[in-house]
Amino acid sequence: MVFDDFDLEGVRFPHDDPLVITPIIGNILVKRVLVNNGASVEILLYDTFIRMGYNDSQLTVTDMPIYGFAGFGCSVEGIIKLPLTRQATQMLNFVVVKVGSTYNATMGRTSIHAFKEVLSSYHSMIKFLTREGMGEERGDKKMTSCYVASLREDGVGGRSCVLETWISVIMMRNEENQRKT
Repeated sequence: MVFDDFDLEGVRFPHDDPLVITPIIGNILVKRVLVNNGASVEILLYDTFIRMGYNDSQLTVTDMPIYGFAGFGCSVEGIIKLPLTRQATQMLNFVVVKVGSTYNATMGRTSIHAFKEVLSSYHSMIKFLTREGMGEERGDKKMTSCYVASLREDGVGGRSCVLETWISVIMMRNEENQRKT
């Protein structure tokens, strides 16, 4: 898979925009989904989970904490397995968390690997293999520009997105079990 100048169509420079897409999650079109190859899991915001028509009884309880690069944690409400559809469909586990964010969800390495994707934030594009050949998805520039505007001091939000710091999930069970023994 190669990215070239033809893939830059519609991309305005200079930019350091995040890659934001609008996939179908659980048969619902979900806007403002960050693609983050630094995240080890898929994250679904609790507010989005509720707006999608799900409820707490559909969550699988877990004691898995989630940590960001700054080392502070966030409690996980639970995990739900949902289909993620692009040009194909994969069943993925989404970690549901209650945090403030400009995004509704974050797609991590699990989905990137499941779809065999190659990302280019520079090109604002994802390429992936399909049965018919190569598929591609462009980043949603409208959603990205809304996010970028919210980060400006005079913007809608005026402060950075909390979810961006939640770049990795660490399974702490082994450490906790070792401490208990």
